[in-house]
Amino acid sequence: MMNMRILQMTDPHLYGRPDGKLRGVETDSSLRSVIDAAFAQYPDYAALLVTGDIVQDDPSGYLRFRSMFGQLDRPVLCVPGNHDEPAAMRRELQGEPFQIGGTRQVGHWQFVMLDSYDPGHVGGRLDSSELQRLRAALENSDAPSMICLHHHPVAMNSRWLDGIGLANAGDFWRIVDAYAHVKAVVWGHVHQVYESERGGIRLFATPSTCAQFLPGSERYALDPRPPAYRSFELHDDGTLESRVHWVESVPAHQSAAG
Repeated sequence: MMNMRILQMTDPHLYGRPDGKLRGVETDSSLRSVIDAAFAQYPDYAALLVTGDIVQDDPSGYLRFRSMFGQLDRPVLCVPGNHDEPAAMRRELQGEPFQIGGTRQVGHWQFVMLDSYDPGHVGGRLDSSELQRLRAALENSDAPSMICLHHHPVAMNSRWLDGIGLANAGDFWRIVDAYAHVKAVVWGHVHQVYESERGGIRLFATPSTCAQFLPGSERYALDPRPPAYRSFELHDDGTLESRVHWVESVPAHQSAAG
């Protein structure tokens, strides 16, 4: 049975300047450390998923992102998060290796990248055109499929986070549940690890490449865990394994400032 490796990095929150900090973490150097660790451990990866909040409300951060990833010879599949500016994101990340949204066949797998950005809101929503596109993508291909978005479509058991998830998750699941070849749903936004299963579909949230949120917290709280990324091993038969890799060499946040 053949397999391929996919990497996920999420929520880098880049600024236009390299010394920009989010919650005490210098996001540029933090992301670079994660990149170095990931590409050293898995040089044979087939594609990279980046599930939103590429910048921290600063579109000049896309130029930094391009400088880090623009020379790669493998797909960099991106979706916008609530801190992104989708128009600027599409403008600054045009052309290979970047793809913003849409679908992509990599090996035997189909990746469906959804835009859950909801203008003026921290939480997300899939508009009717994205829902139609999701249905069409799953209708037109029976390949094992991984759906990628920024906002969480299930409860995280954290009251403050669950108020800023995917507002119309029911609409999302009504489509997804109809297609047995959906094997995984992957998201960012929550800055923590989550793994579960729903009707045979594997569910994954991944920590940020910068600061983390405390799991299970009723109110906003930080977790001192270090930056991280996730690897997936995807098999041609639609099965998969995944693990989170913490990059311990990066200093954790010193304070909630930044």
